Order: sequence, then C-alpha cells, then structure tokens
Amino acid sequence: MSSPAQPLAASLVQSVDWLAIAPPTIAAVVGLVVLVADLFVAEHRKALLGWTSVAGLAAATLMLVPLLDGDRSTFCLTGDATVCSYTVDRFTLVIQFLVLGGALLAALLSVTALKDARKDLPEGEYWFLLLSSAAGAALLPASRDLATLIVALEVASLPAFALVGLRYGDRKSSEAALKFFLSSVTATAVSLMGISFVYATTGTLYLTQVADRIQHVDGQFHTLAQTGVVLTLVGFAFKTAAVPFHFWVPDTYVGAPLPIAAYLSVIGKAVGFSGLILVTVVALPSYADVWGPALAALAALTMTVGNAGALRQQATRAYSAVRLLAWSSVGQAGYLLVPIAAAAYSGDAEKSIGSTVAYALMYGAVNLGAFAVAALVGRTKVLNRVADYRGLYASSPVSALLLAFFLLCLAGLPPGIIGLFAKVTVFSAAVDAGLGWLAVVMAVNVVIALFYYLQWTALLFRAPAGEPEKHRVPGPVTAAIALTGVLGIALSGAPQLVLRFTDTGLF
Repeated sequence: MSSPAQPLAASLVQSVDWLAIAPPTIAAVVGLVVLVADLFVAEHRKALLGWTSVAGLAAATLMLVPLLDGDRSTFCLTGDATVCSYTVDRFTLVIQFLVLGGALLAALLSVTALKDARKDLPEGEYWFLLLSSAAGAALLPASRDLATLIVALEVASLPAFALVGLRYGDRKSSEAALKFFLSSVTATAVSLMGISFVYATTGTLYLTQVADRIQHVDGQFHTLAQTGVVLTLVGFAFKTAAVPFHFWVPDTYVGAPLPIAAYLSVIGKAVGFSGLILVTVVALPSYADVWGPALAALAALTMTVGNAGALRQQATRAYSAVRLLAWSSVGQAGYLLVPIAAAAYSGDAEKSIGSTVAYALMYGAVNLGAFAVAALVGRTKVLNRVADYRGLYASSPVSALLLAFFLLCLAGLPPGIIGLFAKVTVFSAAVDAGLGWLAVVMAVNVVIALFYYLQWTALLFRAPAGEPEKHRVPGPVTAAIALTGVLGIALSGAPQLVLRFTDTGLF
C-alpha cells in the first residue's frame, strides 16, 4: 500500500532537459575540470589547460545547433508546465551564441596573453574564472524567473572581478578590479531591493506571472510596485554601463588583461542588455510608461557622453587605444538602448527588441576583432597608444586592413555595410516608435563618432614614424582576427542574414 507522502514526493521531482541546459553546463563542467587538473599538470605543460578551455567553449557553442529545431523549457512548475525557470527560444539561442562565441574568441586571445605574461597570471585560476563567467552569461538569457536571473548575473560578474585584478603585483589592475567590484555590488544591491519589492507586491518570481499580477496590485501597494520597478531598472543600468553608471569602464578596461577587456566589452554588455530586456519587455510591459522614457533618456545620455569621452582621447596618451575602445563601447551601449526604449512605444515590441539583438551581433563581432588587433599591437607596444598604430599597414598589412574594416563597421561606413545596416535598423526602430528626438540625437552622435573612428583609420595608412616594426602574429591571435574578420565581411556581404534574428520568440 503506497503512503500519502509518495504522490507528494513524486510531484516535487522534475525531469531535466539535459540537452536544453547543455551549453552553460559544458562550460561550467570544463571549468571545474581545468581547476582540478591545474593541481596535477606540470608547469611547462600549463598551456594544455588553455587549449582544454578553448575546446570546452567550442563544444558548448556547438551544442546550440541541436536546439535550433524548436523551443524547449525545463525546471517548470509541476502544476503549470507553461511557467518555467529555464527556456530556450530564438532569443536565448542568439544571445548564447554571442556569449559563448565571444568567450571562445577571448579564450584564443588569452592563450597568447598568458604565454606572454610569464607567470604574472596564474593559468589554472584564470581559465576556471573565465569558464565560470561564460557559464553564468550563457545561463542568463534562458532565465525566466527573477531569482535565476540574479544568480546568473552574479555568476557571470563575480569571476570577472577576479579576472580584472588577477595580475600579480599590478596596482593598476587591482584598482580597476576594485572600481568594477564596488560599482557592480552596488548595482546588485539595488536590483535585489527592487526585485524584493516586486515579489512583495506580486507573490511570484516568474517573469510571465509577474507581468500578469503586477497589473492588478492593490492600490495601497502601487507605490511599492513602482519603486521596485525603478530600482530594478537602475540596477541593470549599472550592468549595461549606461551613463551615469559608466565611471568604472575606462579604468577597468585599461587595468584588465586585454582579452578580459574584450570579454567585458561584448559579453558583459550582452549579459546586461539581455537581463534588461527580460525584466522590461517580458516581466514589466504594463509599466512601459515608467521604463520607456527612462531608457530613452539613458540612451541619449549614454551615447552622447560615450562619444564625447572617445573624442577627448589623445593619441599619445598611455593606453589611449584601449581607452578609446572603452569610451566607444559606452557610446555603443547608448545605441543598444534605443530599441529597448522604443519597445515601450511601439506596437511591435518584438521587432524593436530584434533590432537590439541584431545590433549586438554586429557589435560583438567587430568589437572583438578590434580588440584582437589591439592585443597583437600590444605585444610590442606595451603602452598601446593610438599613435602606436601609425603605419601599421607597412608592418602588418592584413591586420591594418582588418582593423580599418572593424572601425568603419563601428562607424557605420562602407565597406562596413553590416555596421551601417545595424545603425539604420536601430534608427528606424526609434522613428517607428515615434521617438523622433531620440533618432536625431543618435544621428548627431553617429556623426561625432565618425571623427575619431576615421582619425584612427587614417593613422593606419600613414608613413611610419621610424623603421616599420614587423609584428609576428601567434596562431591563436591569427585565428581570433580571422574569425571576426570572416564574420564581419560575410555579414557585410549579406546583411539580410541579420534579419533572421529579429524574430526573438520572446512573445
């Protein structure tokens, strides 16, 4: 005779869709394997850890292919199979591809960076932290409840703090890590406060249930719900490096190992923006009148301050190339915010969100490519100034041509057709939503950005100041530059491919 406890116990047992969770799981498991293997691998064979990590990230990325055949969900409520904590849809797959592919490129750059560091960076810890952060970043776009969302956000962020400050005895690196840590912890605290208010007023953490229940909150809790929405938005604005929460970006990028700066510029943004999209468009569509104007104002402020900061960089200043890319990434964050703000006003929110996803794909490919060339130049020019790129064409023609292409993509000029296409897509999202003033601000900022992108591009082809210095390109760096170059050129040749990603499947 079965006991009454048995049906209850059976109802609590969930079946796990292992294929759905395979990409972040593989990254996490390989990270643990590398950490343990580091104890037993001899010093002269530590490079094996790096190649194991690269293989793990490649395998995690490839595991996205079997998931293309349809949406999957797991960790669902036993009483309602439509309410789940983990969902794999088109939006999830595109962001996971961006995150894992970006982490793979950062890992390729890291193989050479660790070899050049000569024991200044502990290899086992480095690879474990990078893989852990990538696993959290891959988990986040699939998260469909606020608890999983915050856990994924912190799993992606906490290892990144350590990676920024991992270099032994480097005060610049330690200071950068501290600024990054303090700003991110503040963001998390504010987000948690906001989420606790939302939970108090709705009684649920699932995004779809929050969207339904927050519309019917008792009048006495209305102010509490509004405060929760605002605090949650402020917390995610920190994560996206939106102005005025951007102050940590330039110093963090300069202090971090260059592959980690590249990682943060793309994967860090993908994490912040995918979290912001899930919170606003999926969980809080009824509060569009609150987050719509706020994000529109943040977008205008972010792109303006970011481009102004990049414009002020002096070519002869130490680390000016990395600083310029850092300020440029702040400006690009402003462009990425535009379609999310437009989703509040548009009759087709999915199309607006698709514009952000398409722009993120373009930005990820070309920005990682620019950082890859910067990593190459930084091997011989330790201060990595913009002036150090003068005459790069004479010493490394292919690298110079590809860097010029990446910069023109970021500027939105031919032959960087994909950059122009992405900017037009974002611009049209603002116009279609009736945000004409924001489209004008964006157009002005695009013109401002042309100046510093073209100035750097022209420098590549000027006569070198002295004897051209040949740049020996290591295999992993060659692979990273080649992959980003091929992707950028392919998308510029067929920009309509990006349109396939505008159907996010979030609705």
